Amino acid sequence: MSLRGKVAVVGVAESELGEVGTGFTPLDLIGQATHRALEDAGLGKSDVDGLFSASAYYHMPTLSVGEYLGIRPRYSDATSMGGSSFVSHLFHAAAAIDAGLCEVALITYGSTQLSGGGRLVTGSEADPYEAPYNPRYPVSMYALAASRHMHEYGTTREQLAEVAVAARGWAKLNPKAFMREDLTVEEVLSSRMVSSPLSVRDCCLVTDGGGAAIVTSAERARDLEVTPVYLLGAGEAHWHRNISQMPDLTVSAAAESGPRAYEMAGVGPEDVDAAMLYDAFTINTVLFLEDLGFCEKGEGGVFVSGGRISPGGELAVNTSGGGLSYNHPGMYGLLLIVEAVRQLRGECGDRQVPYANIALVHGNGGVLSSQVTAILGSESTL
Repeated sequence: MSLRGKVAVVGVAESELGEVGTGFTPLDLIGQATHRALEDAGLGKSDVDGLFSASAYYHMPTLSVGEYLGIRPRYSDATSMGGSSFVSHLFHAAAAIDAGLCEVALITYGSTQLSGGGRLVTGSEADPYEAPYNPRYPVSMYALAASRHMHEYGTTREQLAEVAVAARGWAKLNPKAFMREDLTVEEVLSSRMVSSPLSVRDCCLVTDGGGAAIVTSAERARDLEVTPVYLLGAGEAHWHRNISQMPDLTVSAAAESGPRAYEMAGVGPEDVDAAMLYDAFTINTVLFLEDLGFCEKGEGGVFVSGGRISPGGELAVNTSGGGLSYNHPGMYGLLLIVEAVRQLRGECGDRQVPYANIALVHGNGGVLSSQVTAILGSESTL
């Protein structure tokens, strides 16, 4: 069954971002983002009959969100696969809407991890076979992947640093970005080491923030006074939970989720105008560019060099500034969708990608564990 063009994202928004202060809860940020997204779509809370959320704060997230917002959905999905959950929710919402199980879906998330102490809030459980080595979750796991990629393919720390510098280049064009100061490769390399070979500038931000997306049928979307952005294809895959069980530290399950999304969408990586990749760490961007077909396996380090993914480069990657420089409120996947939709609507101001009609969104969860890919398109792609 193909979902190509059957649903559209008709509203997106962020909550307050960065550091909101101790007077806010994650649900407060969800409320902010939801209100703004509904306003963006020209819909009301009473129109929402499908509810999708995941959280490290609430054991039953859709129940907590529904209660807080006063929404009584007829379809509810609290699929939790880490940061990729919300790209998965977009996929699942499309299937539910196409099946007639709901008509207007709300996907939403909020986190106050910075104001609440500045540490990652996670529901992760320790693996008994890894715990004796005292890894720092999750950075040590991504450091293993980076080390293996460097060993296997000659990838350098300088090349990883180029990812962070490119993200900062985009962030400097985004007024909402948490970090907008100049950043050089040398500054990335000389910054505090967190888990070798990853320094603090190879790691995502720790911020507060939330987001929301409103999804409905393509038919209903055409009746709204908004520019709809259509789901062209999606795919998801996971091969492991714990890093010690990852079959190959240099290949993620994006190598399966990506082709599934491309097949449904009827496009390939060469057709993508903007790629929103879950950049919790610089190695992520390198791995996902390879696994999603933008370059061959092992060539990711070379691919990101020379400003190729920076503003004005060959491929627009993480145009908001990404999790490395824009915001990263614990789970980042929903903010990838927000940026992709805005790019396809032409709403991104100084960072706008010219003639953007196809955007790829790729979510990652756990320790390179869950991978979900979605292809979004403007009306011209239908």
